[in-house]
Amino acid sequence: MRKLGVYVMIIGIALIILPYFDLTIKFFGEIDKLGPTTALAVKLGLILIGAVLFFIGKSSKQDSTAEEEASE
Repeated sequence: MRKLGVYVMIIGIALIILPYFDLTIKFFGEIDKLGPTTALAVKLGLILIGAVLFFIGKSSKQDSTAEEEASE
């Protein structure tokens, strides 16, 4: 989950930064057709979802480590 979260965050950040260099990710270029406010909300949502996935993956790994230590 952590790896997927990182990828989603990177895509969200890239979608915000790349237009300043007149670049875009072709597959996600349709997001910009929704309007500037909606497109920014979708991009920020991707970053937020990626962060949630990252931290959920981190906490579940810590939980499994704690369970292993408790069983010993």
